Amino acid sequence: MKIIKKKVIVGLSGGVDSSVAAKLLIDQGYEVEGLFMRNWDSNINNDVLGNNHSSQICPQEVDYNDAKLVAEKLKIKIHRIDFIKEYWDKVFEYFIFEYKKGRTPNPDILCNKFIKFDLFLRHAIDILGADYIAMGHYAGVVYNDINKEYNLIKAKDLNKDQSYFLSELNQYQLSKTLFPLYEYKKPDVRKIASKLELVVANKKDSTGICFIGERNFTKFLQNYIPNQPGKIIDIETNRVLGEHIGVMYYTIGQRKGLNLGGNKEPYYVAKKDIDNKILYVSCLSEEKYLYSNGCTIKDFNWIINKENVLINNRFECNSKFRYRQEDVLVDVTLLKNNDLSVVFTKPLRAITEGQQAVLYIDNICLGGGIIDSVF
Repeated sequence: MKIIKKKVIVGLSGGVDSSVAAKLLIDQGYEVEGLFMRNWDSNINNDVLGNNHSSQICPQEVDYNDAKLVAEKLKIKIHRIDFIKEYWDKVFEYFIFEYKKGRTPNPDILCNKFIKFDLFLRHAIDILGADYIAMGHYAGVVYNDINKEYNLIKAKDLNKDQSYFLSELNQYQLSKTLFPLYEYKKPDVRKIASKLELVVANKKDSTGICFIGERNFTKFLQNYIPNQPGKIIDIETNRVLGEHIGVMYYTIGQRKGLNLGGNKEPYYVAKKDIDNKILYVSCLSEEKYLYSNGCTIKDFNWIINKENVLINNRFECNSKFRYRQEDVLVDVTLLKNNDLSVVFTKPLRAITEGQQAVLYIDNICLGGGIIDSVF
């Protein structure tokens, strides 16, 4: 009797992680095909300022050529699809909208929510006939028999864990997703790629904005948000220290790019007043202005059933407020409309409105939401 293999569509990005993920799935007996996404067009999207790519071929085409070479080496079919308009509508417009309000959004999380694990997933299943999709993320999915739900869990290599960026996923998306790199460390992934003689074995990891790449960020934003000059003011003394070209170009806690040389101490962005175009800064000895005791989270996305953790609408857990931040213990209260109030067990530095707060119990990701206010 012929055994019908489960079909997996791998998001082949032209990088080493997704390439090795595809190979691991082949070895596990899946029927594997690749799908390359193109989500950004610099010409269509007026991506001029801050774009320093001078080669004859754009970086996304370089990635596609690498993905094709990998597919050829692994002897799998590769497909290609453009989500340029959808990326603009679902990810980039919100990204710019938030920056105009002086907030700091995370495009990688939006990209996962709306593109990779929504449009990509639907195309893979509905058009290409896949049973599952797979990505080169460092994270894991396990089915919890007790609670009858899928759990998103941290990667074994905590230094590379990317569950933070996956915190807006839902049960259906997790049920259809495989993360083959869950147990692997990055050096081991590169060793596998080298052994297979894949062209991407030593390729530099992609950095910068999701699907856009490295940019001079301030100049890049000026393509879409005009300069709005104003004063830089010391929040402690109310003394004017200089001028800026736009409050929205800065992030809470930022030090570089303030052009405030000649002072005894370095200055950091402490507060942004969009309406009055004022950028408040604090010096190193007045870091108290950078610390907060808690925050509210808007529209929290529960991956798990929240009733499994809530006791009288409260619970304790760990949280991340930035990707590279270590977990911190917090006390959480459920408000209306799935909003949360999060109180820190100790003051935390540079918690930023618009960023993602992600909650964990042990290695299980409970979900995530946007930091709406800080107190």
